Amino acid sequence: MEFELSFILAMIIAFAVLSYVILDGFDLGIGILFPSAKSEQDKSVMMNTIAPVWDGNETWLVMGGGGLLAVFPLAYAIIMPALYMPIILMLLALIFRGVAFEYRWRTVRWKPVWDFAFFAGSVIAAFTQGISLGALVQGIKVANRAYAGGWWDWLTPFSLLTGCAVVIGYGLLGSTWLIMKTEGELQTRMRGYAKWLGIATLGFIGVVSILTPFQDPAYFQRWFTLPGSIFSVFVPALVGLCTWLLFMGLKQDKEAQPFLASLGLFVLSFIGILVSFYPNIVPPNLTIVEAAAPDSSLRFTLVGVMVLVPLILIYTAYAYWVFRGKVKPEDGYH
Repeated sequence: MEFELSFILAMIIAFAVLSYVILDGFDLGIGILFPSAKSEQDKSVMMNTIAPVWDGNETWLVMGGGGLLAVFPLAYAIIMPALYMPIILMLLALIFRGVAFEYRWRTVRWKPVWDFAFFAGSVIAAFTQGISLGALVQGIKVANRAYAGGWWDWLTPFSLLTGCAVVIGYGLLGSTWLIMKTEGELQTRMRGYAKWLGIATLGFIGVVSILTPFQDPAYFQRWFTLPGSIFSVFVPALVGLCTWLLFMGLKQDKEAQPFLASLGLFVLSFIGILVSFYPNIVPPNLTIVEAAAPDSSLRFTLVGVMVLVPLILIYTAYAYWVFRGKVKPEDGYH
């Protein structure tokens, strides 16, 4: 029973993290692309495409972090000291980005400052998320059920690589989102950006995929022995399919297809990480079962999750449905 509950809740937390990545990823991508705007009108349109949904997207981050604390307190107690610096930088960047989002509409004199804060907050948040992912993939030192590494263990060439990969990938999501939500010259420009960002994203996916098995011999074993070897065939094939859909969508001037294909690349990359990690929640040695809270706590948490997750999904779907369609230059945030 303990394994079943911990596994189910681990999958729910993984779903929350994936939801955050793909939903907040494209609006962080808008911030990353913000300096490319040619005019104030372009900036306003870019921000208006995410104005109704950006703060709701971050609900999944809160759920993922809170769920980790409630369900896997040991993992939380190990991961936080190991990644304290990048996580704090990420949260501060998200705060300044949110403040900039609101304040730039209410000032003229200081608008360039808040525009830069919006851009810098987006880049730093994306970069530190990638660094945290890379540090987790390369493994966290644990001794006596506590973090045993150093203050700077998270800062390595591999984590810097994954940090850059996430920034570029979020830029791809942002550009394809704008293709779907805008029109005219801005949309045309984003098609051009999406092409090069797509090539760069695929390059990073390839390099990270090649280097990941060398971070821990267990990763290599999981990918090339059954049942993991099944994924080593299907995941690259599906990545190839998403790649084809992305570039064909851009070539044929499709609007939704490039965005959906980009999301597919992120989902498949996330699946690859899960295959590498399972059954660990903190690589290389702390498993899902070992890190789980007592069974009574898991049952209590599962009841709350079964109520909250459907509500969040319904709210999210409703918000995107209400604000569907193109964003016009005359549309206003307030």
